[in-house]
Amino acid sequence: MSGVEAGDPGSDARGGDAPRVHGPGVVYVATGAAHIEAARASAASVRRTNPKLGLAIFADSADVGPEFDIVEPVAGAHVRSKIDYLPRTPFAETLYLDTDTRVLGDLGELFRLLDRFPVAAAHRVRDTERVLNPREYDPVPSSFPEHNGGVLLYRSSPEVLAFFTAWRDEYHRAGFVADQISFRRVLWATDLRVAVLPPRFNTRRYTWVDRFLSRQPPPVILHANRFHPSKRGGPIRRRLQALLGPAI
Repeated sequence: MSGVEAGDPGSDARGGDAPRVHGPGVVYVATGAAHIEAARASAASVRRTNPKLGLAIFADSADVGPEFDIVEPVAGAHVRSKIDYLPRTPFAETLYLDTDTRVLGDLGELFRLLDRFPVAAAHRVRDTERVLNPREYDPVPSSFPEHNGGVLLYRSSPEVLAFFTAWRDEYHRAGFVADQISFRRVLWATDLRVAVLPPRFNTRRYTWVDRFLSRQPPPVILHANRFHPSKRGGPIRRRLQALLGPAI
């Protein structure tokens, strides 16, 4: 593991490329102790189910635990630091995962998509008001969906890295916290071919009812609020906490 002290990585922090290593791997971007712990739990699930995959993390601390093969620093952390560091993956083939994920099965079939497509992502399950009723910012037709940015599969090809650089620049220019907005707009303007992931590779909700009564295949990647440091308990609990304090 390459331990690196967190600090200013220089001008390459937004757009430069980390050295590539052979083979596929999983990348996390985590800032703050709680999100680093969440990334460790997710990475442990990758290690259990896919032990041959490399694991890398970009973090604002060098103390990230033993789960990762590669550790790189994050400078100028913000709520969507991942956008700055996706182009800096050390892998030729990368699965980026948000920290609120668990990998429950083999990822071999997922990585096979990169034989045909440079990028793969899942559609955002629900249409949002900003998609259905676009304002002046968004000229994209409402029939073109948003994609979820928490599970992204990609090759480190020039066209993909150029797309991520354009996404990063548009995100910072537009000023929206939700990264799906700028992703959708930049994707609409590009010729990049994107494979759409089936729900089992980005399952947002999975209960015991789904497990025992559903005929749908079980999730391979579970991406759920229950694993998110600030979203556990669902929206009702979060609203009560906002009104009455964190003891609720």
